Amino acid sequence: MRILGIDYGDKRIGLAVSDPLCITAQGIGHYQVSHKTKDALYFKELVARYDIAEIVIGLPLKMDGSPGSRVEKTKKFAAWLEKELGLPVKFWDERLTTKQALHILQEHNAPPWKKKKVIDQIAATIILSDYLESKRDNPYDSKNR
Repeated sequence: MRILGIDYGDKRIGLAVSDPLCITAQGIGHYQVSHKTKDALYFKELVARYDIAEIVIGLPLKMDGSPGSRVEKTKKFAAWLEKELGLPVKFWDERLTTKQALHILQEHNAPPWKKKKVIDQIAATIILSDYLESKRDNPYDSKNR
């Protein structure tokens, strides 16, 4: 069983998966949004390929914790994904993940073209890593964060 981590965007979706023991997260790229039929097929194949049992999506909250302007779109996508795949979808506070991802890329002196190509994947990896760590820290806490 693995967990799929998602950094949702209107055009590009960053993707990461956990290892089978749900200890670490690895980026697996990004998906360019197309149309619902093609998108559904892509995610169904992804779930089958990686044996995904759960999905965690970054929730774009404002710094004060209130819902950001993208929260409603993210929740709508999550509901669609849950319906299409029949898997539980959870949310994780994604505040500052893009800044963390940019910092990582700057530390590695990544050229601008590469930053755009991998930023969503790195953000998804950070979201999933944080989620996995919270599950280890609170193995009996089942609340949806």
